[in-house]
Amino acid sequence: MRTRAAVLCAAAAMVAGSVTAAPAQAAPAAPAPELTWKDCGTDDHPSLQCASLKVPLDHARPTGRQITLALSRVPHTAPTSQGPLLVNPGGPGGSGLKLAGYVASALPKSVAAQYDVIGFDPRGVGKSTPALDCSAGRFTPVRPDTVPATAALERANLERARSFAAACGRKYADVLPYIDTVDAVRDMDAIRRALGAPRINYFGYSYGTYLGAVYAKLYPERVRRLVLDSIVDPTGVWHEDNIGQDYAFDARHRALMAWIARHDGTYRLGKDPAKVEAAWYAMRAALAKKPAGGKVGAAELEDAFIPGGYYNGYWPHLAAAFSAWVNEGRSEPLVKAYQDYGAVDGPGDNGYSVYAAVQCRDVSWPRDWNRWRTETWGVYAKAPFMAWNNAWYNAPCAFWPTGTLRPVDVANTKLPPALLLQATGDAATPYAGGVTAHRLLAGSRLVVEEGGGNHGISLSGNTCLDRYLADYLSTGRLPRRGGAAGGADAVCERSPDPEPPTSKAVPGSRGAELHRLLGFRG
Repeated sequence: MRTRAAVLCAAAAMVAGSVTAAPAQAAPAAPAPELTWKDCGTDDHPSLQCASLKVPLDHARPTGRQITLALSRVPHTAPTSQGPLLVNPGGPGGSGLKLAGYVASALPKSVAAQYDVIGFDPRGVGKSTPALDCSAGRFTPVRPDTVPATAALERANLERARSFAAACGRKYADVLPYIDTVDAVRDMDAIRRALGAPRINYFGYSYGTYLGAVYAKLYPERVRRLVLDSIVDPTGVWHEDNIGQDYAFDARHRALMAWIARHDGTYRLGKDPAKVEAAWYAMRAALAKKPAGGKVGAAELEDAFIPGGYYNGYWPHLAAAFSAWVNEGRSEPLVKAYQDYGAVDGPGDNGYSVYAAVQCRDVSWPRDWNRWRTETWGVYAKAPFMAWNNAWYNAPCAFWPTGTLRPVDVANTKLPPALLLQATGDAATPYAGGVTAHRLLAGSRLVVEEGGGNHGISLSGNTCLDRYLADYLSTGRLPRRGGAAGGADAVCERSPDPEPPTSKAVPGSRGAELHRLLGFRG
């Protein structure tokens, strides 16, 4: 398939060169095994079934070492099936097993009935084996302040990044060279063969949009319908995309501060967004010195509020915690917000390990820490909210113990028309990425949520977006090309911002359920 660089645990022996991510023809695939589906239904999704599939660790050696993928399915119920609809929640590192049940239940019944909705844990993730966990407890509070205002703080964070990369190299030296997007795409095609389908339908959120675009590039003749929601800029993976996130999340954080100011009667933090923002940064500075409840320092505060950039349904809870700390001196709501949105458990450790493994392997990152330092301080001067938090989140890539691949050029003229969905204010995958993907995927249609800021916008309560999705999956119908301004083919009004709750509990919603499945950093 492609030349593989061995994992080198010693930093001095790291391979900084690149090998191609668009390899020559792989060895002939082994015969597709039959899947044995077993009931694994839940109260919410009683028809869910589960199975496992063995695939080669190295697809160039199909009879070599095998690993296992965990699959889920909601089978079609209509007399005629439109085939499998593979779904992915993003990440990298997100588990898709529960997403199958959600998608099948959130789509109109008449549409879901036409598909076998297939979820899967990509290699290294969740119930697939081996599942990566390079350093359990990496996010245990209280971590060093992310902003390296002193040399000691920079050394502490740098050592955390370096030691995490080294731990991954020690524990998974034989696996890491095969944890990347192209290998996950090869796995998807193995799933297709095991399902006995000549073509697949695919629906991906966030990183799942890049996964789908790469699958379409490698196997365009095997794609029937393709839906990409909240689209990664495929020309910026992964270093440039993360810098773009820093600016977009800063803008989204300021949108939250403005929302709090509009609801000063509830939160009593001031009517001027700039003063509310100043109060937030003052809270951050205080927590850096004395963590709330001994658990929420400056880094953890950022972790709690970053999810608010993904989904505005969290804003009332975050605002209430902010208000309680400032106005009443109470730490418990802030600790609760961190536990709900920012804390990382065992599955989170696994998800982060796969995130790092894929992003650090997919493409070459800067290896000179001086470049990271200069670049991040430059971003921080303009967009301080997430600049250093995001830099340290990705910093293991400066020390990653494998060789790297080249980015995949996803430009595609052989693909059936795809449906692209994008909010103009999305922070995790900024709007420009959707426009770029629209240009690269010939015949695609871009439907925009004008003024929307959430990440993962379909099946989340916007009936206009959901109508386009349902029409496409049901009949293949798409909006007319070039029917709207700004590069979009169609425009939907944004979902409204939430209102402060009348009680202390933030009510659940379909959007909240989806965003729990999509996770963060996707």
